[in-house]
Amino acid sequence: SAFYYCSDLTSVTIPNSVTEIGESAFEYCRITSVTIPNNVTTIGLGAFFNCTSLTSLTIGDSVKTIGSYAFDNCYNLTSVTIPDSVTSIGSNVFNKCSRLISVIIGNSVTSIGNKAFYDCSSLTSVTIPNSVTTIGNSAFDSCFGLTSITIGDSVKVIGEWAFSNCKFTCVTIPESVTTIGEGAFYDCSNLTSVYCRATTPPSLGRSYVFDSNGSDRKIYVPNESVEKYTSATNWISYAYCIVGYDLYEVVDMGLSVKWAATGTDYYVYING
Repeated sequence: SAFYYCSDLTSVTIPNSVTEIGESAFEYCRITSVTIPNNVTTIGLGAFFNCTSLTSLTIGDSVKTIGSYAFDNCYNLTSVTIPDSVTSIGSNVFNKCSRLISVIIGNSVTSIGNKAFYDCSSLTSVTIPNSVTTIGNSAFDSCFGLTSITIGDSVKVIGEWAFSNCKFTCVTIPESVTTIGEGAFYDCSNLTSVYCRATTPPSLGRSYVFDSNGSDRKIYVPNESVEKYTSATNWISYAYCIVGYDLYEVVDMGLSVKWAATGTDYYVYING
């Protein structure tokens, strides 16, 4: 709380000697731009909470942890790059950053906390890197502008309501996923194609997981696993729209090409 509620503070320079930014250090300030130096390893809980004038943020490449609520309600922030040094994104970190258009998540992040990007309604595209194993509850809930999502191949848990109220039309759930929480894709009204890569059905939340999706939504699963999915606990509720597909992989000129055949429909994925 070093500069807590310094409501007239509009500019700050953090020297390279600083190694940690404590809890609520700049909470409720009116700074418009901040650069986190390369020597900083920790950004504490609520460090820049409600800095509503903040439009520019640079995070140094030694930061390992971004604490919960660190940039909560910084609704004028438009872009952020989370460096490869960061290993965890706490809960509510960018909650209600409603003008956030661009987010790049570094390749060392292993967990995305609950409501980390909740109500970032201007986000249009997110790539979750292969390092991530857990996507928290409501992590991207109410990102109403999110039309493209790529989920990395190491994700094991997709939390409850993680992507509810998003607008993408297609999502691929990697083979690594073992748990999909309640309401994870609820009210994704444009979602028409769900591709599940696992041959063993992931544990599915008891309700609302794929409810209120686009009309004629299909859930595509490996051909050999159709019966497993249609009879699995909670998956049985979606048996009517589960369809089998064959997946082939070839390598040509360095490109990894995925060809999914679903009856008379064909889809090609290049480099994921």
